[in-house]
Amino acid sequence: MKTPSEVVDLMYNNDAYSQWLGIERIADGLGTSHLKMQIRKEMCNGFEIAHGGITYSFADSALAFASNSHGVKAVSVETSISHVLPLHHLDRIEAKAIEKHRSRKIGVYEVEISKTDGTLVALFKGTVYFTGKEW
Repeated sequence: MKTPSEVVDLMYNNDAYSQWLGIERIADGLGTSHLKMQIRKEMCNGFEIAHGGITYSFADSALAFASNSHGVKAVSVETSISHVLPLHHLDRIEAKAIEKHRSRKIGVYEVEISKTDGTLVALFKGTVYFTGKEW
């Protein structure tokens, strides 16, 4: 059985989008993921704030890493996000994913996205399906 870091290595090394986002992995754990990244100018929309898809994608990567960390391939079946504060060019943010429920086939995860000073900017919830296939 692979460790959480070994699984996330396999995922991240083949994940061009997470790499494009500039995601830095802080910690990989069983059912958890802690990530960091910086908002770049090309991530901002016409309002000069980060496009909502950026924080959504960031949280989705944290969900993927946390849910696959047990060594069983997981795919999302439902996700949602609430954006509570805007982000701007050069803001540094963190995502912390936590496993709230895990059964043989279904897992539920919450991801908090905050600025590095701890200010909450978004809340994400994801439900995944465990395929039964090992990494």
